[in-house]
Amino acid sequence: MNCLKKTFLFLLSCTAILLSNSIVAATNVGLNYGLLGDNLPPPPQVINLYKSIGINKVRIFDPNVEVLNALRGHQDISVTVGVKDQDLAALAASEEAVKSWFTTNIESYLADVNITFITVGNEVIPGPIGPQVLPVMTSLTNLVKSRNLPIFISTVVSMANLGQSYPPSAGTFTSQAREQLTPVLKFLSQTNTPILVNIYPYFPYASDPVNIHLDYAISKSETVVVQDGSLGYSNLFDAMFDAFLWAMEKEGVKDLPMVVSETGWPSAGNGEFTTTDIAGTYNGNFVKHIESGKGTPKRPNCSIDGYLFATFNENLKPAGTEQHFGLYEPTDMKPVYKLF
Repeated sequence: MNCLKKTFLFLLSCTAILLSNSIVAATNVGLNYGLLGDNLPPPPQVINLYKSIGINKVRIFDPNVEVLNALRGHQDISVTVGVKDQDLAALAASEEAVKSWFTTNIESYLADVNITFITVGNEVIPGPIGPQVLPVMTSLTNLVKSRNLPIFISTVVSMANLGQSYPPSAGTFTSQAREQLTPVLKFLSQTNTPILVNIYPYFPYASDPVNIHLDYAISKSETVVVQDGSLGYSNLFDAMFDAFLWAMEKEGVKDLPMVVSETGWPSAGNGEFTTTDIAGTYNGNFVKHIESGKGTPKRPNCSIDGYLFATFNENLKPAGTEQHFGLYEPTDMKPVYKLF
């Protein structure tokens, strides 16, 4: 399997950068930059933070003007820009609306911001507006191709698309996911563009801590925990990743690259399940996994491209764990824990 390497010339081999009291960043580990807080530092300071810790890939959830302006001139940072979910209906109805959206939100940044992905919808498949994703993706793909722009057009989905995920080889999509997601996957396969998937081992662990051991959930186990035919799994992340691969293959989509658009672990909000030590261990092991380039049991020779969620604790999110996925406190930009 060549993992469609020619599609990803921008995904370079891993280079670790160790900085005191900050994270170990690698060239194929990115950060999600959320803005649901009323105490966040100005975007230029955030971009300087990314530069200081060696982060060169950032995902933003909408074409925020202040963030994109702060990214001007930092073309060593690869940027993923999301289309707002609430904009999908209008964009799906008209190619002209898509062109107008692109002109308004992307055009002026092409010269000095390294926009490599545009994602159409965030976890809207499966769901009521899921059918709007493919027509918008198609229009945007036609637009960037007509202009020879090196921008990939995809969407972000969650593990909720899986009706079954255990063992990984039994991975299958729900009936609604088969209806809404399978045509998207086949389209992406035709354009050699990855699907972006949010994978959070925290949620299955928190919902079933009796049967899912913590070491397995936070990638701390040194032995195989789940044997699935000839494939052995020592961590839940790999099992979830491969379950999605199996589900795609059952829909006739093989060798499609997957980017982990979000993963992480909250450092507070749910008692003993969410401590800074546990969060730091999970995220640190994820970074090590990405840096190793070893892939997963099903794709052992294909390195993973992934983004941690999120840069800051965001106080305008729902109370509880949602406010505690950040690597940094927004008020002083100090790390919540040392990530290694």
